[in-house]
Amino acid sequence: MIRPVEVEPRAGWRIWLRYSDGASGEVDLSHLAGRGVFTAWNDRARFEAVRLDDAGAVDWGDGLDLCPDALYLRLTSAEQDA
Repeated sequence: MIRPVEVEPRAGWRIWLRYSDGASGEVDLSHLAGRGVFTAWNDRARFEAVRLDDAGAVDWGDGLDLCPDALYLRLTSAEQDA
């Protein structure tokens, strides 16, 4: 199973991810920022606290996480479009 192995916050509500198969790159999350539970990112320090949880989800704590499989599809789709 392909899983994220590294995550870093980037400017402009982007995160950089590296997956176990070597795929890596930035994913733009600006479409989520300021909406619903993602208003938590209005505190930039909160956005920058991104980490990988024990299950491999991209996590900001307090139940705020994103599915690593969906992010992988966005990342690899963006690579094919480039």
